[in-house]
Amino acid sequence: MLALSGAETDLPERMPLALMMMLLALIGGRIIPTFTNDHLVRQGLPEQAVSFSRFDGLSLVLTAIAAIAWTAQPQAMETAWVLVTTGLIHAIRLSRWRAWTAWREPLVLILHLGYGWLALSLVLLGGSILGWGLQTADAVHALTTGAMGAMTLAVMTRASLGHTGRPLHAGPMTVVIYVLVNLGAILRVFGPITGLPTNLMLGVAATAWSGAYLLFATLYGPLLTRPSIDE
Repeated sequence: MLALSGAETDLPERMPLALMMMLLALIGGRIIPTFTNDHLVRQGLPEQAVSFSRFDGLSLVLTAIAAIAWTAQPQAMETAWVLVTTGLIHAIRLSRWRAWTAWREPLVLILHLGYGWLALSLVLLGGSILGWGLQTADAVHALTTGAMGAMTLAVMTRASLGHTGRPLHAGPMTVVIYVLVNLGAILRVFGPITGLPTNLMLGVAATAWSGAYLLFATLYGPLLTRPSIDE
């Protein structure tokens, strides 16, 4: 309890969000390089994404420390610098998976974009404590609407295609889903600092982000209620 002295009243909210940081770092580090290499192999290209190493282990340890620090002492300067450092480490980790080698396949690229939101959210959270520009509430949305939103749709679309026996390729409307969820996240996170009417920016952000999930349900719902085409 002493570690939580001076903590904000939104502790119940920070705890699950801190857990999501860890899950995104852990699961993302497992599937992104694997799916990237799988795509390259299908294209007849050599594998490029680096497999799990000590650097990845370091990034996970730092994420755990950052998550615990942010949960217990969300306004401490030490927490801020741990968050910023962890975010930069994740950006380096992401670069080692070589997104540019698979940029022609949105189904793979969206995974990298989602993980990029995770790295950015950590930097923005730390920056909000240090007074670098964004409010903490806006920085938190980089994790929720950005990282969680994009990564969730990335896995949902890929799993839906794979488990219904369809080619692992994102068609035009699936690309629209990815654009909408990222647009919604960008507007929600950075919209308040543009100087434009707040209600307008938040309304457009909510429409775009929710529209991505509605479009997913419309496109993929029928596929998931029918037998797999490879049965």
